[in-house]
Amino acid sequence: MFVWPISIYFEDTDAGGVVYHSNYLNFFERARTQWLKAMGIRQAQLLADDIAFVVKHAEIDFRKAAKFEQDLLVESKVKEIKKASLVFHQRLVDHQGDCYCEATVVVACISLSRMRPRAIPLNIVQEFDSAR
Repeated sequence: MFVWPISIYFEDTDAGGVVYHSNYLNFFERARTQWLKAMGIRQAQLLADDIAFVVKHAEIDFRKAAKFEQDLLVESKVKEIKKASLVFHQRLVDHQGDCYCEATVVVACISLSRMRPRAIPLNIVQEFDSAR
């Protein structure tokens, strides 16, 4: 499991100081990006190699409102590795483990120039497989 800390800023919230619903997906996206960086994989290099990861499907369950100035954690784990996609389970939790939001996100690997699925590079598969 990869854990990434976040702080809730005013820009993440609505007028009442509650996190705007679409920002939970932003938090999950940032955590997946940070996980790649932690593995030494740079998305700029992937793009230069005509490789991109795109969200194909997301199921999200809002459990509890996150609020302005909270410090929370995004927990991410890979549930499934397929030839051209990864299935992530992600949760936004506080330091006591209370869950604010959780999602299953399917990320597809594509050839950017063709906008078609392509096999995930072996080094990335190996990195995620060793993290399971």
